[in-house]
Amino acid sequence: MILAQRTKSGRYYVGQSETILDCRAFRSLRGKIQLILTSPPFPLNEKKSYGNMTGDKYLEWFANLAPIFAEMLTGDGSILIEMGNGWEPQRPVQSLLPLKSLMSFVENERAGLRLIQQFVCYNPSRLPSPAQWVTVNRIRTVDSFTNIWWMAKSDFPKADNSKVLRPYSDSMIRLLDKKDFNSGKRPSGHDISSSAFLRDCGGSIAHNFFEVESMDSNRDVRLPDPFNAFSLSNTISNDFFARTCKERGIKKPHPARMQMGLAAFFIQYLTDRGDWVLDPFAGSNTTGYASARLGRKWLAIDAKEEYVEQSKIRFEDPALVNLKEPTNEYQQTAHSN
Repeated sequence: MILAQRTKSGRYYVGQSETILDCRAFRSLRGKIQLILTSPPFPLNEKKSYGNMTGDKYLEWFANLAPIFAEMLTGDGSILIEMGNGWEPQRPVQSLLPLKSLMSFVENERAGLRLIQQFVCYNPSRLPSPAQWVTVNRIRTVDSFTNIWWMAKSDFPKADNSKVLRPYSDSMIRLLDKKDFNSGKRPSGHDISSSAFLRDCGGSIAHNFFEVESMDSNRDVRLPDPFNAFSLSNTISNDFFARTCKERGIKKPHPARMQMGLAAFFIQYLTDRGDWVLDPFAGSNTTGYASARLGRKWLAIDAKEEYVEQSKIRFEDPALVNLKEPTNEYQQTAHSN
């Protein structure tokens, strides 16, 4: 393995993640990772520049990652995997491979995992796909969302939804101001007391459905606090990372970057400052950057060294440079090979 990038808060290694995590140098970190947050190569029908496998080969590879990842986790740690949809070759039929891969991962008996919750990220700005069936034949609708699957070794992994509250709606703000609402029995059978909604908690509990852009022009999108600091939409092209890539002649930044807002949300939701966050398929290292911004320690791995240069650009961002990064307690043995 190659130590390709080192900062005060983390390390970026080049190599196969399953090999690196299973090597002797990483044994000191087993049982210490609080969050594994990643967007692995999707099981696509055609190979992409960032690498992917297909069919049964992908299924076997993905399932065998489960015990390796589980061994790295703390007892109350979490695994978050973003997984898109796949389509059958030359057919307007959605593939079952992503779902089969998820099932084989969670049900791997050597890992001891369970599915905690499903999240959906809806992005209306995504390009129409699959193009053949959406824009050419016009017989399917746009595939406009990805799933994020939350898994853990415990039924009660570390989590605190009070750290990722959504801003209150205008009607809730008015209710808190008036301190009056219609209490009493609801058709559902719930009996709402006269003080049930009068406590100001600083915001409302986040949903497991994220809107990148509003589905209703008459209603504002109310994303949790981390989204206010990190752009969620892939359509923004003038942020520091995109500008710098363009200036340095990087014509094709990693094509499957995790959306920054998602990374920030889950890091804040499921970890505390100083915790370890690992991305075993880091690409341009959205996870590591968001972890550093939020005061977490990070580890990144990717098979392609070219993406490390993009990660280095992220860590030149003035928004991060001006922050005090957490002390890295990682032992020298973990990067001596």
